[in-house]
Amino acid sequence: MSQNRSHAVMAQRAEPHDSLDFFPTPHWATRALCRHVIDGHFPAGHHYAAWEPACGTGSMALPLAEYFGTVHASDVHHYGFGDGVHDFLGMVPAPVRADWIITNPPFRLGVQFARRAVELAGFGVALLVRTAFLESVDRHRFFTEFPPAVVAQFVERVPMVKGRLSRTASTATSYAWIVWARGNTDTRLRWIPPCRKALERASDWPADEVAA
Repeated sequence: MSQNRSHAVMAQRAEPHDSLDFFPTPHWATRALCRHVIDGHFPAGHHYAAWEPACGTGSMALPLAEYFGTVHASDVHHYGFGDGVHDFLGMVPAPVRADWIITNPPFRLGVQFARRAVELAGFGVALLVRTAFLESVDRHRFFTEFPPAVVAQFVERVPMVKGRLSRTASTATSYAWIVWARGNTDTRLRWIPPCRKALERASDWPADEVAA
């Protein structure tokens, strides 16, 4: 995976005029998926490949690389990170093959991302979504067609800010990971326990956020 790991690049990320509603994911929220949802329940680890198709500046792909042997990272825009510019919803054939597809999709394109990911992933899909994503008639139709294996609800808030990482942000929005896994159609509800303090690291944040 080619990338620029500089937090300076991550901090300077500017939203393009046709932004797909990108909110960088705090690293600890991705570690929570791997530690509390995937580990011990689904095949994963250093023999498996993951693909982050809305990688932005790498805030999710970097912690995924701690758990997966190979991490592919791409986005429809280029922000100095990843393997290249790829339109996840429109590119045929897919540019990479992966056991897992894991991402924080644009909210308004969540079902499209989920449908495409379920089609392409060798084994599993994990999407970080607002808990409100579970609502609506249209999404109910999709969930009926493709039942998730797990809905993993954060008991802590996962603060996200448009276009940048912020250690000090707050939010009233609730988030959950939804996981699809081949052969698993009996949806289970789990809670992700309080874990931010244990899983976040000072190096996850831009230098000015750490100083603050």
